[in-house]
Amino acid sequence: MTPALETLDSKESLPVAAVARMLGVAPSTLRTWDRRYGLGPSKHNVGTHRRYSATDLIRLTAMVRLVVAGVAPKDAALKALKLNVQGSRQAIEKVCRVPESQADLVTLLHRSAMKFDQAQLEKLIRKSIAGIGVEATWLEVLSPLLIEVGDEWVRTGDGIEVEHFLSELLRKILSESLGKIDKPKNSRPVLLACVENEMHSLALMALAAVLAEAKVECLFLGARTPQTALNQVVIKSAPPAIFLWAQLGENADHTFVNELPTIRPAPRVLLGGPGWKSAKGKIHSKVVITEGLSEAREEILQALAV
Repeated sequence: MTPALETLDSKESLPVAAVARMLGVAPSTLRTWDRRYGLGPSKHNVGTHRRYSATDLIRLTAMVRLVVAGVAPKDAALKALKLNVQGSRQAIEKVCRVPESQADLVTLLHRSAMKFDQAQLEKLIRKSIAGIGVEATWLEVLSPLLIEVGDEWVRTGDGIEVEHFLSELLRKILSESLGKIDKPKNSRPVLLACVENEMHSLALMALAAVLAEAKVECLFLGARTPQTALNQVVIKSAPPAIFLWAQLGENADHTFVNELPTIRPAPRVLLGGPGWKSAKGKIHSKVVITEGLSEAREEILQALAV
C-alpha cells in the first residue's frame, strides 16, 4: 500500500505527475492505462486538466501491484476496475493475491543446477510449465533462479560454468514449443531478434515460448542479428510486429531501429530489455519500449488485434 493512499482525503484530487511519483511509474504509463483501459482521472473542472481522485488512486495502486506480480496489463486493469474500493486496503490485498511463492522450487532447482543434474532440472521445469504455464514459470521460477545463480557468481567468483549450463538447458526447453503451433492466431509471423551486437537472447527465447503458448507464430532470429539480415527478413516476411531485444545499454543503438525498412502495412515496432532505457528520447515516438515479458506479450497481441 502506498503511504500517500493512507492520507489522501476522499475530496482531494491529484495531477498525473504527482500520482506517477507516488506509484513509481512514468506519467506516460498512466496516460497509456487511461487511453487503453479506462484507468484514468475521473475529476475534471472546466479549464483545468483532469485529476485523480482517491478512488482512482486505489485502483491504480492495485493495477501497479498486479503488473509487478506478472499479471498482463489488460487483465490487471479489468481486476482493478472491478475493485470494490470500500475498505481500500483489504480490497487491494484481496484482488492482488498472487500464487504462493515458488521459493522452494527455486531453491531445489538451484541445488540441482549446482550438481549439474540435468534430468532433475528438466523434470521440475517441465512440471512447472505444465502446471502454471510458460509465462508464470519464467516470471516466478526461472528469472529468480537465474538471478540467484548470477548473484552467487558475483559474490564468490565461482559458478560461471553453472550459469552457462543452465542457460543452454533453459534455451533447449523453451525452444521446444516453437514451430509446433496448430492454427496460429496470426497469418504472418511476428519477428523477434536481438540487436546487432547483443549476445544475450534467453529472455527473447522466453518471449517466443510465451507467444507460442498463446498460439502466436514467430520468426526467431536470436542473438547478434545484423541490420542487413533483419531488414531483408522484414521486407520478405512483412511481419505485423517487430520486437528487438537489447540487454546492454551499449548495444541499444537507436539507429538500428531508425534504419528499419518502410513496408506496408507498417508493423508495430517494439523494444525490450534494460538496454533501451539509455535510448529514450532518440527513438521515434511510435516505437514502444516495453517493460517486462507480460507487457511485451500484451503489446504484440494488440498489434495482431487478437
